[in-house]
Amino acid sequence: MEFNEKLQELRKSRSLTQEELAEALFVSRTAISKWEQGRGYPSLDSLKEISRFFSVSIDDLICSEEIISAAADEKKECMDKYISLICNTLDIFLVLLLFLPVFGNGTDSPASVSLYAITGISTWIKTLFAALIGVAVLNGICGVVISHFDKLVWNRHRLVTGMVLSIASATVFILTRQPYAGIVCLVILVVKGLLIGRGKSLL
Repeated sequence: MEFNEKLQELRKSRSLTQEELAEALFVSRTAISKWEQGRGYPSLDSLKEISRFFSVSIDDLICSEEIISAAADEKKECMDKYISLICNTLDIFLVLLLFLPVFGNGTDSPASVSLYAITGISTWIKTLFAALIGVAVLNGICGVVISHFDKLVWNRHRLVTGMVLSIASATVFILTRQPYAGIVCLVILVVKGLLIGRGKSLL
């Protein structure tokens, strides 16, 4: 008997709903539903809780192959969260571009200035710079908040959005001849790419 069937049988033997079991195990009802449908395995901590709650051994709950699969799932989930958190934090660091002197001031001055001090470029370009930075930072903040929830799909969406924003920012800064800001965005983009590639190679 597979783990999902055993879990259903144990839950029904106690006349519990998925919601009640979820509350007892301190997990979401969605997690119980996913496990009972065979669409994944609980983390090792959750397996221990299930084992304690139903007074059965982990060996009775799950076979060695399933334990290996559960450990692999948990490793993948942890890696995804770790990569997502770093990438989102890098997006938040872009707020420094608002204050650091990394922008050229056109023909007005050869010195680099902060975004707020630019006077030698048109207002709409300055607004575009601020909008790109603001949206990227907001995306990073949302990503950090979302990482605390059990929603890997949301994390992946924020990761993709962050990559797109990094590409757009680097492209805009380079095309408008803002090399320092462009380099910062390119470095962040490369680091994100390496992290994501490293994560996939480990899984």
